Amino acid sequence: MCAHVLVAEDDVKQAEIIGHYLRREGHTASVVHDGRAALEEIRRSTPDLVVLDVMMPAVDGLDVCRILRRESDIPVLMLTARTTEDDLLLAFDLGADEYMTKPYSPRELMARIRNVLKRRARQTAEGVGTDSAGPGTLRCGAVTVDLRRHTVTVEGRQVTCTAGEFDLLAAMAAAPGQVFSRRQLLAAGHGSAAFITERTIDVHVLNLRKKIEQDPSRPVHLLTVFKVGYKLSDRPTAHAGGGAVRGVG
Repeated sequence: MCAHVLVAEDDVKQAEIIGHYLRREGHTASVVHDGRAALEEIRRSTPDLVVLDVMMPAVDGLDVCRILRRESDIPVLMLTARTTEDDLLLAFDLGADEYMTKPYSPRELMARIRNVLKRRARQTAEGVGTDSAGPGTLRCGAVTVDLRRHTVTVEGRQVTCTAGEFDLLAAMAAAPGQVFSRRQLLAAGHGSAAFITERTIDVHVLNLRKKIEQDPSRPVHLLTVFKVGYKLSDRPTAHAGGGAVRGVG
């Protein structure tokens, strides 16, 4: 699958290497070296994927990701020399879809890029219908997930999700009321990527609750099942229940 990839990396040599590998795999690549130029190019060309270095001049990668998520759900793969779990969770909290630490193998980077592009293609492909809402539509209580349009609506209100968040919601919406462990949701959202931890699921859940719940501290759609995992409420009218639920834990 051919894609247009924007590489935002202030190290000119590293950017050239990434661009070379991308073109060798049949993709087109644009390269910029600071965050401001990255935002301008994203708005101009709407790439299929952004490979985004965290430490860049003008506007750093974290701010680029933060701004981008207000405007678009274009997949983002972050590159950084920061290696702590808090750094990883911050990246996902801002809406990154993948995360690689430096130094890295260009071949592994290409594998991660292929993984992101396949996930996006799967999300936008026509799915199998589950109810009268139409083919490719998943409905669980007040939450509707449209696999073809890659959209999520809650009680008629559309919300914007990252690729990882969308995968989690789609997995849970396909099995209304079923409890999923963090490991199961990890597989649904990131396959076998060993660098992703189960705490990443908690971050996705926190972010999703900010988007789909009226009161994220008292969720009625995306619920915690204590010591087990999470489930999507299958009640037709989620706000009618009003019972107390636990937060992330």
